[in-house]
Amino acid sequence: MNFLRIINEKIITPCYIFYYKLSSNIKLGAKVNFNGKPDLSIGKGCSLKIGHDTLINSSNKYYHVNMFTPVKIFAEREGTEISIGHSTRIHGACIHASKGINIGDRCLIAANVQIFDFNGHAASFDNVEDRINTTSEGKVIIIEDDVWIGTGAIILPGVRIGKGSIIGAGSVVTKDIPSYCVASGNPAKVKMIFNQED
Repeated sequence: MNFLRIINEKIITPCYIFYYKLSSNIKLGAKVNFNGKPDLSIGKGCSLKIGHDTLINSSNKYYHVNMFTPVKIFAEREGTEISIGHSTRIHGACIHASKGINIGDRCLIAANVQIFDFNGHAASFDNVEDRINTTSEGKVIIIEDDVWIGTGAIILPGVRIGKGSIIGAGSVVTKDIPSYCVASGNPAKVKMIFNQED
């Protein structure tokens, strides 16, 4: 079901949108569009902020590639902050934070992108038998304004992607990416750099 249905020229909003707006740890800007129902899990002491005119798309209808699941946004540990800027579009992606993920304005995040600021477990080579019981520390991810992340890309903990850059489909970003460039591959490497005047 789409976020908005027009019946007799009146706008009807599904009840889960009212729940988001009433939640003290979720702040929605004006005209945030939820297309289909996302999976939002914002834990106690965590926060999610979504800027105005942003699209959170969990529906395959009319989208140009197949998305495997709805958008998932999960803030896990107390004090975690997830911020999504104005006029950004997110399609069927997973954003999972234990410390912080900051996505800028006018970003394009394609289907099946994975953005997570910590690993599920610590390496724990001194005691591998107990690895299953460990968790790792989070490292804040920053995605600056006007970034385009192609379908299936993976953004790993602690990286910064500079303003205006493009991450190729299926890439794995393990290190910082400068502004105004195209990066792709596993691990992602800069292929082209553009001047701001270009």
